[in-house]
Amino acid sequence: MLAMRAMGAALRRALLHGAGSSCGGAAMAGDSGGGGGAGSLRVGAALGRPQHVVDLRSDTVTQPSAAMRGAMARAAVGDDDYGEDPTVNELQQMAARILGMEDALFVPTATMANLIAVMCHCQRRGAQLLLGAQAHMYVYEHGGAAQVAGVHSQALQDLPDGTLDLEQLELAIREAHGSRYHPRPELICLENTHSSAGGRALPLTYLQQVHLLAECYGLRVHMDGARLMNAAVAQGVDPAHIAQHCDSVSLCFSKGLGAPAGAVLAGRREFVAEAWRVRKLLGGGMRQAGVLAAAARIGLEQAEETLRRDHDNARHFAQGIKELNSPLCSVSLAAVETNMVMVEVKGLSPAELCTYLQAVSEEELAETGHAVSVLLFPWSERTVRAVWHCDVSARDTELALNKLSFVARKCQEKLGQGQGRSPRSTGEH
Repeated sequence: MLAMRAMGAALRRALLHGAGSSCGGAAMAGDSGGGGGAGSLRVGAALGRPQHVVDLRSDTVTQPSAAMRGAMARAAVGDDDYGEDPTVNELQQMAARILGMEDALFVPTATMANLIAVMCHCQRRGAQLLLGAQAHMYVYEHGGAAQVAGVHSQALQDLPDGTLDLEQLELAIREAHGSRYHPRPELICLENTHSSAGGRALPLTYLQQVHLLAECYGLRVHMDGARLMNAAVAQGVDPAHIAQHCDSVSLCFSKGLGAPAGAVLAGRREFVAEAWRVRKLLGGGMRQAGVLAAAARIGLEQAEETLRRDHDNARHFAQGIKELNSPLCSVSLAAVETNMVMVEVKGLSPAELCTYLQAVSEEELAETGHAVSVLLFPWSERTVRAVWHCDVSARDTELALNKLSFVARKCQEKLGQGQGRSPRSTGEH
């Protein structure tokens, strides 16, 4: 551990010694702002030529395609609050059919879809829902279940593949079931694919087991299926084959499907009728929403082709990291199931690695012939996340891999130059 800290400190000193201003113009923490010498990774060096940006921070950064923009311009619209927008109605019917549900409701975001589901399933204040401690609904949706719905969330530990331990889940249900001292458990929420697990697709047998467990105790199951289509493509099944194990499911159009906005919430007809009322309560009625539904429909129609390409590119990137065999970054190929790659970082922080990947330098241009800025997301203390989407091509993937190779090599060179020197400090620079 001490050796790793010393290595990280030496590397940070060596790299930051010659760093200029960041790409956004602000100096890095601890940086004097001086220019770097030859052979350094200079952050935001002025190259006098356009940079090629490969944005892998998330699949939410996409631009609407030409086909989407054309469909939006031509969309037939009406007042969706009156149920009179033909494009929205067609999308809802199409989504319900694909998901194997009786009906579906178009809403602005998947976060709203999930909150509506909680409010429809848990109509008694103080009811309890059970979900993973790393679930998007628990961590990233501002506690809407508690703030708005008055529902208590009991978070259980997620397993590495995004599932919950079924014994622990049943124990939590059984402890509360019939007790006068516990909140009443009414809902189980699953996330598929599971973002914090690196885009893992929940196994079909697991979904079936959770559904049977819920039925045994009279609970319902909602799936946060923001990336459900990724799971279906990865597992080679129809989305309905996944959704059949749930009472309701959300599906986001503005992630891997590439639309600018929108999601659907699907379930039984009476459930969706109640969901319409809750959408109204939350301010989600969008009137002439067909302009958005038109783009969403294009994304849904092209989902299999788009997502399969994304998965292939993500897998190629992960395989490239494996073959790079760098002590600074590693990846588990078995965990790369869809469009996400979680890269473990050693010797420097994830934020620092992201900074160097975003930076461009004269040296990079001279050695590789490219000026490439790669944007990744520093996901955790030791991990960066890369997410593929419709705006990232196979060539972009190769450029990103080459940039990572270049940065890793330069980091190793700088580390080698700093070896044998006593670190002045193990603190952050």
